[in-house]
Amino acid sequence: MRTTVLPMEMLTGKQITDAELADWRKLGQGLHARYTVGGFGAGAQFVAAVAEAGEAVGHAPRVTIGDGHVDLKLISDDAVYRDDKGNEHIVEWVTQRDVDLARRITDIAAAQGAAADPASITTIELALDTAKAATVAPVWAALLTGTTDAHGRGTIGDDVRDATGRVPILWFQDTDEHETPRQRFHIDVWVAPEVADQRIAAAVAAGGVIVDDSEAPSFTVIADQDGNKACVCTTPPG
Repeated sequence: MRTTVLPMEMLTGKQITDAELADWRKLGQGLHARYTVGGFGAGAQFVAAVAEAGEAVGHAPRVTIGDGHVDLKLISDDAVYRDDKGNEHIVEWVTQRDVDLARRITDIAAAQGAAADPASITTIELALDTAKAATVAPVWAALLTGTTDAHGRGTIGDDVRDATGRVPILWFQDTDEHETPRQRFHIDVWVAPEVADQRIAAAVAAGGVIVDDSEAPSFTVIADQDGNKACVCTTPPG
């Protein structure tokens, strides 16, 4: 029988860091892990055990199985966020429920011989510079997911977040009105903290240029030879 769960407080960055989840990294809004396994069959067996653990607590990760690896994401779609005025909002974020299940999955992985590979974790978000986020967001929600339901789902902003995870999150960076052409889309490449420098170095070695590292290690702006920019993002210890 599936357990009924209630909304929980979103955790701070420090609370997530203090949890010391060796196998997991917080990228964007959720906890991510990759485990290497002996093959697709071994991966399916691992996921079956994870599913049983998730069912027991009424929570489940998002799972991708490959030939030799299993990718997992833990996030609560009913996390409670309180703004400066004390108003409650339900958002997508990490809660204690995710931390507890992450620990359980780590135990399952150890029992089955699945090795964590946090350095291989990457997740992508898309960002669009615009002065009209509320106006253009429904268009992008419909283009990316087929309906406008994803507009603002799980956030207090105008992000486009598909409930089924088919497409990356699209968020909108507020900017002044401007004439085109100029780059308005950029990619946020989320990686584990311990590989951020390596990822930046690899991009530079391939011909990229560091445009702005004033907010490092949170994010570093990289440009290609044509001036197109992307951000290498990470969640530093809280």
